[in-house]
Amino acid sequence: MSISVFDLFKIGIGPSSSHTVGPMRAAWEFAQTLSNQGVLEEVERLEIHLFGSLSATGRGHRTDTAILMGLMGEQPQTIDPFIIEPAMETMAEAGTLLLNGQVAVNFDAVRDIYWHQENLPHHPNAMQIVAHSDDEELYRNTYYSVGGGFVIDEAQSAQGDFDTDSTPLPYEFNTAAQLLSLCKTHGLSVSALMMENEKVWRDEATIRHELLEIWKVMKACVLNGLARGGMLPGELRVRRRAQAWHERLLSREAGTSVIASTGSAMDWLNLFALAVNEENAAGGRMVTAPTNGAAGIVPAVLHYYMQFQPEASEHDVVNFMLTAAAVGILCKKNASLSGAEVGCQGEVGSACAMAAAGLAEVLGGTPGQVENAAEIGLEHNLGLTCDPIGGLVQVPCIERNAIASVKAVNAAHMALAGDGEHVVSLDKVIRTMRDTGRDMHDKYKETSRGGLAVHIVEC
Repeated sequence: MSISVFDLFKIGIGPSSSHTVGPMRAAWEFAQTLSNQGVLEEVERLEIHLFGSLSATGRGHRTDTAILMGLMGEQPQTIDPFIIEPAMETMAEAGTLLLNGQVAVNFDAVRDIYWHQENLPHHPNAMQIVAHSDDEELYRNTYYSVGGGFVIDEAQSAQGDFDTDSTPLPYEFNTAAQLLSLCKTHGLSVSALMMENEKVWRDEATIRHELLEIWKVMKACVLNGLARGGMLPGELRVRRRAQAWHERLLSREAGTSVIASTGSAMDWLNLFALAVNEENAAGGRMVTAPTNGAAGIVPAVLHYYMQFQPEASEHDVVNFMLTAAAVGILCKKNASLSGAEVGCQGEVGSACAMAAAGLAEVLGGTPGQVENAAEIGLEHNLGLTCDPIGGLVQVPCIERNAIASVKAVNAAHMALAGDGEHVVSLDKVIRTMRDTGRDMHDKYKETSRGGLAVHIVEC
């Protein structure tokens, strides 16, 4: 299995990579298949079936809306978030869905979307779409959204094929131990090794350019989060905090040296994470890193470095993201990035490890220290449950990103204070995350049937 940095960092919209971005991609692929098979204009009726976690928290994650937009021909990396609500209103008023942006199909969301509590095989995030003509079924497919926006269909899942890219890499690694060995043997940093692997898909100039484009989207997401106040959508009526916090920080630090203030650095780190995840909760444009629910951690730590490190440069941005991706690849290959599969340890825990590794790399860490930073970051998120209140990616998700960002910075500095030698390896922690996720009760894995999701209601 070959995974690129651009598989881990994907431009999309909120509030969830597995419940919004993945389903939109699946629905878009379904519409393209109908078009490619030449049956698009024959479609008279559509059925959408949601299973397991996609059903349990789909309304709060706007899974139904994402699928409908995908069927209309929209993709998460290019859609303008501001067209979604008008499109939904037009569809409801007309009683038709413009399939692939071309063919009007009678559609009623209440009638044609089915919510099933049971899980399908292979993964708890499952959906099925069926297209009918007047008198026959034209096409159906089942899709699994396996975390971080990754999607596989029924044929791929039956073959156990969770990633179809088998491109040979010059420095293939499946474990952190292999990664460290390759770095040592070839005298490479983690980011340099990742760059050589990425060159099998793109030339170096393109890699750097596209990573900096992703960084631009991350920065824009932070700025949007800092600029927007009011309430987040949903019945919880959660108030946005980033805008007011930002104004207070600017007022407090007017005429002072921001860089000189340690307390200020911590405030900004928290603020960056809150800004991203408030934007995510509002359905704004952002970057999966490696998921939407954990999307504030990598940008917050990278912003922290770029703002408070005097010699920071765009070269560091590239190295940070390449190194972070190496850790994300290990988590995906050997455990999961999906909250529905292993709980929030797979989302926030993996993102914390990625950010810690990236920061350790750009602060001059050795490969051993980078691995140690990732291990510390992930180890202290083990057992983290995914229990979003109301199925919304708001409480506890937004604050959890801020807390994990602080953990990531601390993990990097702890690792850099040592020599890279430590008792528990990153590989062992990733395996522990996998095993803990298997043992975790389903009600704590993105179903909103346990933990805070139910106790907040009881209180």
